[in-house]
Amino acid sequence: MSKYDTYFQMAVGDVVDFTLKKTKDYIDWDIETMEAIVPPEHGNLNHVYRVLDGKGNSIFIKQASRTLRISEDMTATLDRNRLESELLIIQDKYVPGMVPKIYFYDTVMSASGMEDCTDYTVMRNAMLAHEIFPHFADDISTFMVNTLLMTSDVVMNHVEKKKRIKEFINPDLCDITEKLVLMEPYMDLYDRNNVYPPNADFVQKELYNDEALHLEVAKLKFNFMTNAQALIHGDLHTGSIFISQNNTKVFDPEFGTFAPMGYDTGNVIANLVFAYGNGLVYDKKDFCQWVLDTIRDTLDLFIEKFTLLYEQEATEPMAKIDGFKEWYLNSILDDTAGYAGTELHRRTVGMANVTDLTTIEDEEKRSLAERICIYLGKELILNQANYRTGDDYVRAVYESEKKAKASL
Repeated sequence: MSKYDTYFQMAVGDVVDFTLKKTKDYIDWDIETMEAIVPPEHGNLNHVYRVLDGKGNSIFIKQASRTLRISEDMTATLDRNRLESELLIIQDKYVPGMVPKIYFYDTVMSASGMEDCTDYTVMRNAMLAHEIFPHFADDISTFMVNTLLMTSDVVMNHVEKKKRIKEFINPDLCDITEKLVLMEPYMDLYDRNNVYPPNADFVQKELYNDEALHLEVAKLKFNFMTNAQALIHGDLHTGSIFISQNNTKVFDPEFGTFAPMGYDTGNVIANLVFAYGNGLVYDKKDFCQWVLDTIRDTLDLFIEKFTLLYEQEATEPMAKIDGFKEWYLNSILDDTAGYAGTELHRRTVGMANVTDLTTIEDEEKRSLAERICIYLGKELILNQANYRTGDDYVRAVYESEKKAKASL
């Protein structure tokens, strides 16, 4: 009987032995030089280790724990590791090579082995250094169109999709989204928000006291809870993307579930805006222009590729009725704007702030960057139907920047 026949939270020493047992048949490890290290970037939820040896072999091991790394008071099902592994396998089918390869997942230990992507950079870190990636808009639009449309009722057999929905029910992590993203930034019910003190009065006025905003966020929350539109990544931000000058890989879909497509597309746009705010206060003009171009191109390429793939792959007869495709796409674009807004707010004032903002040391500059995000988020949530092209977003960023500067 193996000690891995019963779940326990592994220590670094256990990880090497576990990895050897799981992979010895297809990785020729140098046992004498094998070691496990905790990488600098290892997320808010799970325990991640990089196992390597002197021969150049390496693999990442990811294990779910009963409590979340972001807070010992927060728990989630151990089954989330299976969900994540299976989702990555599905995504690899639709966008080959754009996600890390899964070598195995162990349902007892709630642990998986996946491709080592340390030759890439975590995109958020690269953007904090104001690096530019000209291919990103093309890559991420392809990723989103292929993974989202191909897992929707437009394409999938409805019976098979309903079975998939059952397999990917993710109540614990959906509960986190429903609270930390779609409620708490607007009322701080559990006193978990992280509000930058110089902006506290501004947040009170613009977020906590705006009842019209609350109504629209309530609609977005119920849409997220009830609209099982497609199999989404669920946390698609620049900290969940590996990037190089040639390629992009998306990882960490542990929040994946069937939900509105616009949640993913909106998250991508919002996290580009965070990078813009950081570049702006450090006067990185070329970087900021690239970010705005990328916001524009990401949305426009998404629309173009979505339309083409829809016409090629739609199987549902009612989805081919004249006018339906346009209605369907417009509903996704509405959601994109709305969820971009909630992401801008929750990462600015919620429990999990982004380093794009928190690493800005100058008080006035950080206040400016945050206010751009808050103003823009409100505009997108309150006027979702106005955002149909990438240029609409670029204009809104500029307008929010003007309002933020005038408010200081």
